[in-house]
Amino acid sequence: MRTVTRLHDLTALEQAAAVRAGEVSPTELVEHYLSRIDAFDADLGAFITVTPERARTAAAAAEERLRAGGELPPLLGVPTAIKDLNSTAGVRTTFGSRVTADFVPDVDDFVVTALAAAGTISLGKTNTPEFGFPCYTDNDLVGPARCPWDPSRLAGGSSGGAAVAVAAGLVPFAQGSDGGGSVRIPASINGLYGIKPSRGRVSNAPLGAEVTGLGTNGPLARTVRDAAAMLDVMAGPVAGDPYWAPPLPAGETFLGCADRPVGRLRVGRFLESAMPGADLQPEVATAFDDATVVLGALGHDVDDVPRGLLGPDVLAAFEDVWPLSGTLLPVPPERAGELRPLTRHLRERGLALTAQQAMAAMTALRLFSRRFIQATAGYDVLLAPITTMTPRPIGWFDADGDGAADFERNKRYAAFTAVFNVTGQPAVSVPLHWTDDGLPIGTMLVGRPADEATLLALSAQVEALRPWAERHPAVWDQDGPSAPALR
Repeated sequence: MRTVTRLHDLTALEQAAAVRAGEVSPTELVEHYLSRIDAFDADLGAFITVTPERARTAAAAAEERLRAGGELPPLLGVPTAIKDLNSTAGVRTTFGSRVTADFVPDVDDFVVTALAAAGTISLGKTNTPEFGFPCYTDNDLVGPARCPWDPSRLAGGSSGGAAVAVAAGLVPFAQGSDGGGSVRIPASINGLYGIKPSRGRVSNAPLGAEVTGLGTNGPLARTVRDAAAMLDVMAGPVAGDPYWAPPLPAGETFLGCADRPVGRLRVGRFLESAMPGADLQPEVATAFDDATVVLGALGHDVDDVPRGLLGPDVLAAFEDVWPLSGTLLPVPPERAGELRPLTRHLRERGLALTAQQAMAAMTALRLFSRRFIQATAGYDVLLAPITTMTPRPIGWFDADGDGAADFERNKRYAAFTAVFNVTGQPAVSVPLHWTDDGLPIGTMLVGRPADEATLLALSAQVEALRPWAERHPAVWDQDGPSAPALR
């Protein structure tokens, strides 16, 4: 283990190993991160709710397990956080809305249970936009999640709080979710590695609304191996799930995939968007070209994917399907006026659709998905941009209070990610580039259906050539009230 001076310098896997070796206790880890949250989160907006007493109780229970001996869960004592779109029994789950600000579920989402069973300790609920709709994080409860590399910029969404927490050293890794880019976009903006798993890889049980099939849960982490370890404990179906990804072969793990060599791959540069005018800013184009160079330097064959795979019908169908979840929001009609303009706009669009229109749109996306996957089957991996622009200033999307215009800005900014929620393919954000003024820009790698294994092996190879885990925003090196090191 490398020499460190602060606990948050350790990766999540290093923290798990240190707990097992008796070099640090779960309580020390929890107190260290709680002190950093207390010191820095008011200026960053990573959390909506912090749960210190629950975390301390869980840490004490983890220490009792250590004393008792026997088989231990793989991530015992490692702090994390849960996105506030995911239900947590006994802890308020706001969905980023003042309409549901006092809602306290009586059940955990499957991923919450799975992460706890693996030994992680949640420190609270991370910031998310209202019901997860936009690709930036801001709400009426705690305000925006701010990019720690430049707090005048938005951290992305809808897993913006989770990304800020990891990038600022408030937790070592965090759970997010992705229905149109909501793990990959904040990972890109905050200089992290994020995974959107294959459709059905991680269960949305017990209450997840899976009508569209777009959304899934995934990890945000500083390293490929940390993200793979988190995916290992999150993955798996629950009886009754409407679809599921085939499991890895017996005895294999996603963490193991990150440690295995990868052969020579055929990589397709994918630069087509269904969104008109989705041109890349020069800094984003530079980042994309830089990723191309890295993959070529690793010996992979990189070619441009022929255009013509996306037609205007795809965008029209997606625009009908995306608001459908808004028709199921737990919002009494008399309180609809309290919703933010974008949420109101999308909810109204969803409610205005007839059943025939909704079914036609979902059918069109399923037919497109089949055609797209078949057309790109000759590539092992696709390389694509994540956003069209550098991180946006706070207020860029919604300052005019026009929900429809906000939606158009979302579409133009995040013009490449949603297609892979439609196809259900696994996709990751790889943090390879920083602008001259210090802003991260990630690039997306997309795998064949259910092939996270190749993505993880390639990502680890890229990380070894161009390490990024030691690049941190200034807040990383600021100490909270308590900054213990390993014993």
